Amino acid sequence: MEAAIVAFRQGKPVCLFDAENREGETDLLFPAQFASPATMRQLRFDCGGLLFLAIGHEVGERFALPYLQDLHTEDVLMSKYPVLHSLQTNDLQYDSRSAFTLSINHRDTFTGITDRDRALTTRRFAELFAEVENSGEDAILALGKEFRTPGHIPVCRESKGGLSVRQGHTELAVGLAKLSGLSPIVIGAEMLQPDGDLALSVADARIWANERGIPFLTGEELINALGI
Repeated sequence: MEAAIVAFRQGKPVCLFDAENREGETDLLFPAQFASPATMRQLRFDCGGLLFLAIGHEVGERFALPYLQDLHTEDVLMSKYPVLHSLQTNDLQYDSRSAFTLSINHRDTFTGITDRDRALTTRRFAELFAEVENSGEDAILALGKEFRTPGHIPVCRESKGGLSVRQGHTELAVGLAKLSGLSPIVIGAEMLQPDGDLALSVADARIWANERGIPFLTGEELINALGI
């Protein structure tokens, strides 16, 4: 745990496994405020899963970011776009609801998908939250000035109550950032087997991390460290 905190504070990666009875996946995580093009390259080459930005509940509140599951089940929208009714998320196998909110691109990006573009979007989002967190600035206007949606960084929002109510990778990533004394915004991706058919096993993920000197944590270890 100490090694993970030290690494995160230095902008280095940490591997975090949720639980066998949940997704059964290991994510490679970096603190968003340190994101660089090299960060994005490592996530692309070493993981294989979706790059996502995990944000704390307070970040979602400050920027008024809605859960997509809620947005897509609004009566007015479902009436106008019946396909939303057909595509409702009501059968998740690992949880009761999805953590996804809006996807974003920084306005200074081109397509938004390059390592440079995604690093800019990630890092600047974290910086902007730090700037507006305790100021009187209108956070929504500040967000809109620099960012647009849809974009190439999918954002996942922590549930209110964090790990005390939900033990997903979003809450775990945010918990790690808070334990490290960092802004609750984390960039990560799921680690898959080389053929991409299954998640990388926890045993293989642990070996991979150990070989590279990357701290490896389980959700249980993090939750205990947070005293939850």
